Amino acid sequence: MVNQTPRLMTPYIISTQSQKEVTHNMALNILDALVQTAVETATLVSPPMSPLVGGLWLVASVATGDWLGHDGKIAQYIGGAWQFHAPFEGLQVWLKDDEVTAQFRSGLWQTGIVTVQKLEVSGQQVVGPQQPAVGDAAAGAVIDVEARTALNNLLAACRNHGLIAS
Repeated sequence: MVNQTPRLMTPYIISTQSQKEVTHNMALNILDALVQTAVETATLVSPPMSPLVGGLWLVASVATGDWLGHDGKIAQYIGGAWQFHAPFEGLQVWLKDDEVTAQFRSGLWQTGIVTVQKLEVSGQQVVGPQQPAVGDAAAGAVIDVEARTALNNLLAACRNHGLIAS
């Protein structure tokens, strides 16, 4: 018999168990950590000296102390102890200190990367897939160095932003 949910690993209450409230409260703590998750930071390798009750941290690589062996997991300080939650593919958290998101993809946390098909503002597409390369302005019948320079600067900016290929 399966005794926990497959994705969040929250425990099921078994009909024959006593103290069902313990299992229920444990499941609520897991949900509290993993739903709309906002962590303090992803830079600590050891627990903070005075953690906030209910606080969350993303354990950095080569963790030490109470976090040893929990690299990449979400550490939750609750009930005077540390609980650790393994990330799953696609889990997204908000990093409070850096004010960016981190998403767990292919076994790693990717910070500050947002992947979309297109970007719309008020229903109007403002960014879509990258377009083909556009060559720099070159000599023509009339020489206009200032216009050519401005156009090349615009093209360079579009390339730097990934809007057109290099």
